[in-house]
Amino acid sequence: MTRTHVKERTEELTSEMDEAQKTAIRILANDLHRLNQAVMKAVETGLSVELQRTARHHSEGGYWGDLLMPIIVKQKAA
Repeated sequence: MTRTHVKERTEELTSEMDEAQKTAIRILANDLHRLNQAVMKAVETGLSVELQRTARHHSEGGYWGDLLMPIIVKQKAA
């Protein structure tokens, strides 16, 4: 899926959301962007990073979200 298709799909999905949901999605997207930048920075310093699901948060109505924890590995010098 190209970036354009992702944007179109995102806009289609968010058109059915209320303002609180749209705000939550924007905050999540911004935080994920910062997380991705932090992962890339850690990799550039010589670390390997794996994100693992450690739990799943549930709320009323059957909604859920995965909670993550980083697994960090430092490579041994060759």
